[in-house]
Amino acid sequence: MWIAVAAVVFQLALGSVYAWSVFARALREPGSAFAFDATRATVPFSVAVGMVFVGTWCGGRLQGRYGPRATAMIGAGLYCAGIVGCCAATDAGDLWILVVCYGVVSGFGLGIGYIVPTALLQRWFPDKRGLITGISVGGFGLGPVLSAPVLAALVDRYETVPTQAFLPMGLLCAAMTLPAAWLFVDPPTPASAAGRLDGHALTGREALRSREWYLLATILFASALAGISLVSVLAPAAHAIAGYDARSAAALTAAAGVFNGVGRPLAGAVSERAGRMRTFAVLLLVQGLALLALPWAHDPALFAVLVCAVSLANGGGFGTMPATAGDFFGVTHIGAVYGPMLVSWSLAGVVGPLTTAHLAASGYTTAFLTVGALTLASVTLTAITKPPASRRPAN
Repeated sequence: MWIAVAAVVFQLALGSVYAWSVFARALREPGSAFAFDATRATVPFSVAVGMVFVGTWCGGRLQGRYGPRATAMIGAGLYCAGIVGCCAATDAGDLWILVVCYGVVSGFGLGIGYIVPTALLQRWFPDKRGLITGISVGGFGLGPVLSAPVLAALVDRYETVPTQAFLPMGLLCAAMTLPAAWLFVDPPTPASAAGRLDGHALTGREALRSREWYLLATILFASALAGISLVSVLAPAAHAIAGYDARSAAALTAAAGVFNGVGRPLAGAVSERAGRMRTFAVLLLVQGLALLALPWAHDPALFAVLVCAVSLANGGGFGTMPATAGDFFGVTHIGAVYGPMLVSWSLAGVVGPLTTAHLAASGYTTAFLTVGALTLASVTLTAITKPPASRRPAN
């Protein structure tokens, strides 16, 4: 039980990376020492998202070699050190410090740390993999919702040089992640018993040579693309389509984050009974249909319902995929299997916002219809994606 609590606390701290928008707003203020434009204020976060994939790939390998505790400590240490290092930036000429510290160092550490509890909990709770990994990554999803108010208060305290808020933020993250990481240990299951429980577990290299790995990665990409594309334009789209003002759009963004976090354990639990691929089919269907309907949701309440439906299903995809990978390839080497799969997350984080922003230039209808249609098309993948032959139960 304690290891599950530690995993949630660990992920809550890592999830604060998505509260970058709080800093981005402060860095763009004319009265600050930075006064960045929108592009420069976004660069450190974009680099961090790109580095997550590199970190998860390395984290999966490190966990197999050095164990969960050491790997989580390395990831947490890099993540927190990068955040603290950002306080060395004092004016607009120090953008490179933010890119290196927040983007490269913290993004890399985040990737290493993120994969550890996701893989570890499947070995501790082999009969409830969907629920338990959903709870773990649910903590990551709720991280920005809980951290944003704290970070906003810190930024307001350092209005002229908002980067000074990175020091207390980094120390707070360290106080949460390092003690939690110390509790990460593998379950005391004898190797022979684990082998019987796990069946024919594939190594990371074997999984990457299979057709099924790429199908799962594509499904995860489609699900992530739908949610990230919406979130990237949520505030201006809410204003243009349903007449939201700035405060209401901010509240809707926070609500979307809550639904995203709740959807992770909820879908993970549902997938235990309904089946992984059936659950993914429903999650993709919900996101696709909601996106197709959004351009005509001029009523604010209907618009909010559709946005929260996309967020709930989007979070569900992240909550269900770790357990799905465990079903398909076994949990013995799950870190090395699932870590590289998160390239889908990084790609979606780059492709989604850029594509949506480009299409939205001619109207949000085109943007949402395009992403919605792609999401619906990806439902067909769930019908042809089955575990590798070596992992299927004998008839």
